[in-house]
Amino acid sequence: MNVTIDKNSGYCFGVEFAIQMAEDEMETCEELYCLGDIVHNSMEVQRLYQKGLRIIDRDQLKELRDCKVLIRAHGEPPETYKLALENNIELIDASCPVVLKLQNRVKHAFDAGKPSDAQVVIYGQVGHAEVIGLAGQTRDEAIIVTTEEDLEKIDFTRPVTLFSQTTKSTKGFYHIKSLIEERLQQANQDSTVVPAFDANDSICRQVSNREPQLARFSTEHDVIVFVSGKKSSNGKALYSVCKQHNPNSYFVENEEELQREWFDAAGSVGICGATSTPMWLMEQVAASISTFEAEQV
Repeated sequence: MNVTIDKNSGYCFGVEFAIQMAEDEMETCEELYCLGDIVHNSMEVQRLYQKGLRIIDRDQLKELRDCKVLIRAHGEPPETYKLALENNIELIDASCPVVLKLQNRVKHAFDAGKPSDAQVVIYGQVGHAEVIGLAGQTRDEAIIVTTEEDLEKIDFTRPVTLFSQTTKSTKGFYHIKSLIEERLQQANQDSTVVPAFDANDSICRQVSNREPQLARFSTEHDVIVFVSGKKSSNGKALYSVCKQHNPNSYFVENEEELQREWFDAAGSVGICGATSTPMWLMEQVAASISTFEAEQV
């Protein structure tokens, strides 16, 4: 049985940058706080905990004074920076450059749209760290849509500016875009003017390019094992690509979730993962699968 790890899987630049910043900082301090999980992968969070990284939530941040706090790749709303200044907290800002650029675009669109009563709509997951940061650029007035049902939140008699969470599916974004276009036309069919609609594909290409790559990778193997944290939005999206192209695709968080019977008739196994999946974890999964073959021999 041939076991292959997808060379295109693993950390994206933003996550790799944030983890490197955390590790560099912990070389000079015993304990470093991080606002939320540094990456949506419990195995990596546990590894970094052993090095001194302590995860806190927003309520705990309010109680901190005179310390260092890491801002993860997902970015933060303006209120976090204001609080840090008030509490003398030194921020180690590891926000992904792609996310920071998008935050600026969202803020500009929000400010520029005020005279025309335009709405900022974000295609993303409610409560996701990145979306919280993006919505914060609009004083939390942005409308978050995840499903078709969420479109009911939009007033289609007013202009709409659409953005996307950087890790969402490209296919999903363009589906939502087309639905908004249709609804704008329907709502204003008796009017001579249809409200302006500005759609911005703000999906990170380092993430979106993985979809066609994984589609090819999935068809090249009998069995696919997708390794990802269960909290990862990107992981869920990419796993669905694998499952679509290879029904013998399985989602695991670590090697302990593997089941031997998945590989009984497999000649080749492909290991892949999310942008939040460390390479060392995929290597551990691959090693465990190889032991199944050794036991059979």
